[in-house]
Amino acid sequence: MPVIAIPEPTSADLEYNQRALPQYREALKAAGAASLVIRPGDPPSVVARHLTEVSGILLPGSRYDVDPQRFNEERIPECGPADPGRTAIDELLLQDAFNLRKPILAICHGAQTLNVWRNGTLIQDLETVLKTSVNHRPGRDVIEAHPARLIVGSRLASLSPNDPEPPVNSSHHQAIGVLGDNLRLAAVSPVDDVIEAVELDSPDHFVIAVQWHPERTYGCSALSRALFRSFVDAAASWQLPSIVDSVSAR
Repeated sequence: MPVIAIPEPTSADLEYNQRALPQYREALKAAGAASLVIRPGDPPSVVARHLTEVSGILLPGSRYDVDPQRFNEERIPECGPADPGRTAIDELLLQDAFNLRKPILAICHGAQTLNVWRNGTLIQDLETVLKTSVNHRPGRDVIEAHPARLIVGSRLASLSPNDPEPPVNSSHHQAIGVLGDNLRLAAVSPVDDVIEAVELDSPDHFVIAVQWHPERTYGCSALSRALFRSFVDAAASWQLPSIVDSVSAR
């Protein structure tokens, strides 16, 4: 059984963590993986020791926003506060995963963090910047918020061969703007073209980031189950690369 590292969603909101974290861990367990929780505030030496035990990284959602200074923009009033503790942990996990080509599944805030870490940008507030008619944050209890058009040829599309526009549950007011380095589109909202998923343009490194919350719909969505199972399968088959391979992957 592979072990997946997952940071606590926030460094300060205990209620949010207690509500959100079990859903990710339960989805991983159902897909055949164990999880190891990384706590914001853990010193880098402790995090590094934990990372020797895992073969995959899951970056969860959060109630906080990504700091716009990280992608060289001034904060607009609609942009919420950042969570430096969660950011620090995410960056350590991403560095380890890219150095060693460990599989990554990034969800909502995690997807945005991944894109910014790869030198991409974010739309700070969809309603303000795009004035979109699509409600991308109808609430966590809405299972089918809007469809997501899966990009033909993407790894994500291969997980849903019979439904190229599956409904997704959406809960975000920010979104990916400019794609990060070596990331490619995997899904968009067909009405307003908001980016709903990206993935690493690499056949031998599993990295998928989705803007919706598949952990909440594992029991009722075939795509959610396929996404978690493919991630866990990739983690189960992960092997420590040679020194030469790990250096070339940076």
